[in-house]
Amino acid sequence: MDSPVIRSDRVRRQIADQIISGALRPGQELDEKKLAEAFDVSRTPVREALRQLAAANLVEWRPHQSAIVAKITPSKMVEMFEVMAELEGFCGRLAARRMTPSEHANLISIHRKFRPYVQARDREGYHALNKTFHDAIYAGSHNQYLRAQASALYDRLAPYRAYQLKRPDALRLASEEHKAIIDAIVAGEGDAAFDLLRDHVSLSNELFADLVAALSAGDAEDMR
Repeated sequence: MDSPVIRSDRVRRQIADQIISGALRPGQELDEKKLAEAFDVSRTPVREALRQLAAANLVEWRPHQSAIVAKITPSKMVEMFEVMAELEGFCGRLAARRMTPSEHANLISIHRKFRPYVQARDREGYHALNKTFHDAIYAGSHNQYLRAQASALYDRLAPYRAYQLKRPDALRLASEEHKAIIDAIVAGEGDAAFDLLRDHVSLSNELFADLVAALSAGDAEDMR
């Protein structure tokens, strides 16, 4: 039988995965009783999992009320995307200097897996694989602290990054950008990798306006 610590960690990871995938949407209520039933545990590990997720800023903890999936104000979103773009760029610059040939091969292999999602216009499948692609670059920086910070912010912004894939032809364009990023990293061109990754993540004015409109309208379906 799992220990209480193991149970709460398992629940934490499952809830986090659902937040990152968009199955649980920003602002959605997280009822402890329903979650306990869904994960077949008592409410105690659920409560501890929610506290841990609140510490990671994925959940808003509300005393005497149900917790909710954390929401981001438009101004904070801009700030977070600015930081995310710089972190991604820095990871790319270091990866261009430090990645091994086997890590290059792994990154190329991951990129090839995007093709069926692009052809099928499968946004959910693409979004799920996208984290694997970016984490390979974070790992390739060979800086564990940087990797942890970039990964945590990626998770925090995941529902909003997924929205970027709603643009017309977004999957094809994103895949082409990935290819250019890989080429720069494999060639050891750190400055180019930095610029490409920063631009890849940055919010355009048009996309930001669309995101704010979706948030203001409370259109949950648009955020998926």
